[in-house]
Amino acid sequence: MTKKAHVLDNLPAPAGPYSQVVEAGEFVFTAGFGPQDPQTGEVPEGVEAQTSQVLNNLETALAAVGLTFNDVVKTTVHLERLDRDAPGFNKVYRERFTEPFPVRTTVGSSLANILVEIDAVAVRH
Repeated sequence: MTKKAHVLDNLPAPAGPYSQVVEAGEFVFTAGFGPQDPQTGEVPEGVEAQTSQVLNNLETALAAVGLTFNDVVKTTVHLERLDRDAPGFNKVYRERFTEPFPVRTTVGSSLANILVEIDAVAVRH
């Protein structure tokens, strides 16, 4: 199996020693992306705006290897305030992913000054 890792300039810089995207055979794995704007580093206010920016970052990562949200089979979602923010998060998520939706794990997490982080697994068809 071939493995190819990517760190892209048009995404928020990694906060540690990791790649943003790894291709492994037919599978593509992304790092967990937060809501930082890749050009300014700014984080928007509120879970809906943050979710939108996270999904923009995730979409950019997938596009770098020729994939889209339609190729995603699994997402893992971390919400700082799962009890409060799940409805707003789901509203934006549903606007960007279409049925059949990928499988998803959503957990409450202690995040560093952000409300949402998402990573994904995609498959080349």
